[in-house]
Amino acid sequence: QVSAALKEGRVTPMELCQQCLSLIKSTKFLNAYITIAEETALKQAEASEERYKRGQPLGVLDGIPVAVKDNFNTAGIETTCASNMLRGYISPYNATVVQKLLDQGAVLLGKTNLDEFAMGSGSTDGVFGPVRNPWSYSKQYKEKSVPKSHSEDKESNWVITGGSSGGSAAAVSSFTCFAALGSDTGGSTRNPAAHCGVVGLKPTYGLISRHGLIPLVNSMDVPGILTRCVDDAAVVLGSLAGHDPKDSTTIQDNFKPFELPSLTDVSKLSIGIPKEYHAPGLSGEILALWSKAADLFRNAGAKVVEVSLPHTCYSIVCYHVLCTAEVASNMARFDGLEYGHRSDMNESTESMYAATRREGFNDVVRGRILSGNYFLLKQNYEKYFVKAQKVRRLIANDFVKVFQSGVDVLLTPTTLSDAAPYKEFIKEDNRTRSAQNDILTQAANMAGLPAINVPTALSERGLPLGLQFIGRSFQEQQLLTVAKWFEKQVQFPMIQLEEVKRHDHDVFQHEKSASF
Repeated sequence: QVSAALKEGRVTPMELCQQCLSLIKSTKFLNAYITIAEETALKQAEASEERYKRGQPLGVLDGIPVAVKDNFNTAGIETTCASNMLRGYISPYNATVVQKLLDQGAVLLGKTNLDEFAMGSGSTDGVFGPVRNPWSYSKQYKEKSVPKSHSEDKESNWVITGGSSGGSAAAVSSFTCFAALGSDTGGSTRNPAAHCGVVGLKPTYGLISRHGLIPLVNSMDVPGILTRCVDDAAVVLGSLAGHDPKDSTTIQDNFKPFELPSLTDVSKLSIGIPKEYHAPGLSGEILALWSKAADLFRNAGAKVVEVSLPHTCYSIVCYHVLCTAEVASNMARFDGLEYGHRSDMNESTESMYAATRREGFNDVVRGRILSGNYFLLKQNYEKYFVKAQKVRRLIANDFVKVFQSGVDVLLTPTTLSDAAPYKEFIKEDNRTRSAQNDILTQAANMAGLPAINVPTALSERGLPLGLQFIGRSFQEQQLLTVAKWFEKQVQFPMIQLEEVKRHDHDVFQHEKSASF
């Protein structure tokens, strides 16, 4: 809709960019952005305006303000991974997905906050501090949340965004951009999307290039897309998908962008409900919402069947072994020699290596490196790493069997509950939190399948709850079509942000048409 407004001249790219930059400044307290590329963004908006004046826009994304998670390389703009190791690092090239956005005329506003090196599920563990969930400052949450005591500071009541792409989710949720890139290794796009009330798409592994995404787990990493509606996710996917000669894991075939049809008849659909996703710790609210969503499909004429994915119970342990093993391998490149932080310790090369890594990585990253190297030791390799790879194959086969049985799409919860208050969340260590929060999302990464979070309803506390749809490999069109139908049925409410200064009122009025 905003793209149509640009074409019709109702708003100019420059106005749109300035409004978004103004909103970024007035929502600075959310800590969603690490770097704001104001000068670059204004230049890109100016160039876009010239193209519109000539009647030659580059595409639907021309002039649209976007944000990118700070683990994608961006030429001329700092890429930090929210770490001391890469603080101040400026990449000489753009990640393929960033380049594709720029080639389509998108305006890059800045780089968003995350957990250090994307290791976490709260966006609380980066060196630039935690990201605050915009819903903490919404009318909906404030009306429901009562401070436990008069002395309790309202500032301490804020909730987390989820992670690790929390900055991107917060940026989209708070209207500072229209779409953002995240990364998804075990749920890092879908988890914050659920907590921030936005759409979070993890495409099929190999559909979008990983070139220029600083790797966490090469065999599971996928660039993720965060938008305010399913149609927007399809538009961004159409711009990013396809073969990249710089990434040998991308598909060879050409990808044809698609427009999503408005589904009216769901009677030919078969929706699978995996019984193993009744996970320990699943809140009553989410369970009720999941059942209600299944009934919604059933009442509309779709076939709703309970299915079994028997190896789901092993998936989180298997994921931990494979994730840490690949992390240990990937993090070896940060040695203080070629790029990033280098320690002043100069007694020997070994002591410089050790000091650099001690100073550059936080406890979470060092812990995962240690675990991964333990699993990869000669005496442990067969027992842990090889066994985990075999279990991963069984998990992937579970999905294959279910889809071969005639199921089109799986419907599951995305998270166990709504967003936790920051003070509660940090009581547990990162390892425990990640094991809990990735439990419903990481299996799709291990099987390489497309999955999407659709914001569904508000919890009793006035916070977003989302449900996840998992589709067949490379069947994004079908997955997104079902998600769009569901989104239309549930009519998720728009966030009513109270903390933003009144002078931004016009921006929100303008945004209303482009949200749910």
